[in-house]
Amino acid sequence: MATSCGLDAGPGSLRRRILTRFLALLLVPLPPNLGYKEDGSQSVCGIPWWLDKLETMHHWPWEVSVRIENEHVCGGALIDSTWVISAAHCIQGNKEYSVLLGSRKLQPASSSGALKIPVRDITVHPKYWGRNFIRNDLALLRLDAPVTFSKYVHPICLPEQSFGLEVETQCWVTGWGQGKQHSSGELDGVGETLTPVLHEVKVFIIDSKRCDRVFHKKSLYPPVIPLIQRNMICATSNEENLCYGDPGGPLACEVDGRWILAGVSSLEEACIKPQNPGVYTLLTKYTNWIQKQVNHGVLLGPCRASWLLFLSWLLQLPIGL
Repeated sequence: MATSCGLDAGPGSLRRRILTRFLALLLVPLPPNLGYKEDGSQSVCGIPWWLDKLETMHHWPWEVSVRIENEHVCGGALIDSTWVISAAHCIQGNKEYSVLLGSRKLQPASSSGALKIPVRDITVHPKYWGRNFIRNDLALLRLDAPVTFSKYVHPICLPEQSFGLEVETQCWVTGWGQGKQHSSGELDGVGETLTPVLHEVKVFIIDSKRCDRVFHKKSLYPPVIPLIQRNMICATSNEENLCYGDPGGPLACEVDGRWILAGVSSLEEACIKPQNPGVYTLLTKYTNWIQKQVNHGVLLGPCRASWLLFLSWLLQLPIGL
């Protein structure tokens, strides 16, 4: 008579059942180490090691210089051991890209410990388009080799879809960009020069409708057509030029002791006047898309490898056991 568990069906049947369950476990995709959760369950990302003199200098271990032939073209942010996020408009066709991590200097000394890693694959958001006010301006860069996290190289957290930033929330913009500014306040040759050392600017989140009104003042579009869409976020600084940031660079906000990637710098036209707000791609609108891309390319982790070793051992057991 058969039992509910079927244990009397023989050791061979039991063994097949065990193997089936292990194979099912192997087919379940591992969640990437991404995202910020209110319960603090994600402990790897978004907790940097700070220098002693916080009042004069921060250290941004997720900051990335995206390069073509070792020349800086855009900023980016490390979100996982093998993934960097940047702006889609930074991607210039079939070029050979690499990234520089772990350095505040664009041209670090060979003994500095900075990492230069080739980019294996680039995924541009499928709905990216636009020239002046770009839509879906995101690109994911998969590194040729995973990085080892340290106090100089550390990922920033991605926000969950439900995550929201209130107006006046303080955040930071970082990058090596610099615009040449005349005494009249106009910028000439934005992006023509770069600062050798990473800049940081304290900014504050502003209301999207207010941001939209600013850009409509000298726009040919009627006010009924919003320039700032729901998948964008704006931030401003009353003191410094936001053009010190890079296209593709991070808008980072500290929430409950953890740093969140709120946005990716998108609209370079914001630098036409220094008082213009910075416009960023709002990451909460793309969290699911990012996670799907990362899951698709995830490698076997240490836990998955352990299951494979155990399964290999199990396959070698004699049938009669």
